[in-house]
Amino acid sequence: MRRALTASAAIALITGVAMWFVTIAGAQGGGTIEADVKYNGAPQVEKLKVNKDTEKCGTEAVIEKVVVGSGKGLANAVVSVPGAKGASKAKAVIDQHGCKFTPHVVVMQPGEIEIKNSDDILHNIHTYSTANPSINKAQPKFKKTMTEKLDKPEFVKVTCDVHSWMLGWVAVVPGPAGVTDNNGVAKIENVPAGKQKIEVWHETLGKQEKDVEVKAGQVTKVSFEMKGK
Repeated sequence: MRRALTASAAIALITGVAMWFVTIAGAQGGGTIEADVKYNGAPQVEKLKVNKDTEKCGTEAVIEKVVVGSGKGLANAVVSVPGAKGASKAKAVIDQHGCKFTPHVVVMQPGEIEIKNSDDILHNIHTYSTANPSINKAQPKFKKTMTEKLDKPEFVKVTCDVHSWMLGWVAVVPGPAGVTDNNGVAKIENVPAGKQKIEVWHETLGKQEKDVEVKAGQVTKVSFEMKGK
């Protein structure tokens, strides 16, 4: 009996150690990129008077082409690792709320995107792209959601033909990616270890690239400064 108990304990111990090694190996399989994107210029904001659907849209539309937060942080910049695998499988969603596209920039893998209409008024989705077929569809107030496909990597401009000031972007990126917050910071997790090219794209300021060394289980910081045109 004692010998059997000892054998069982040994098996349990070996199994536990093996599971621990698997967990650690999985956790250390990739690293995290923390990108800090700055802008050395002034914000670019345009204001327009609204005279249509004011009960939902308000009387003034604010078009923020370059949004700068504290410490010169640049918002709405797409940070991506285009040459890596392991992108998020989360469903891409863009909403029309207050006659604005929310969020202003959506990152997605090639595939389906859900287009929502939370305004209870007529919108018309119109995309401008070269790699993917353009979308130009009315979305009445009773059609709360539509699902469309963007299968090819590219940055897609999105407008509304009913409300001319509405502007958004969909970044179709095959690798890990994220969008900078109001402080100009984006964190991308589960980036494969090794040398990786990090790309930053902004709708007005263009692109920049840097090479970094990603270490498993660690945070790699990289800084960019976008310049005004």
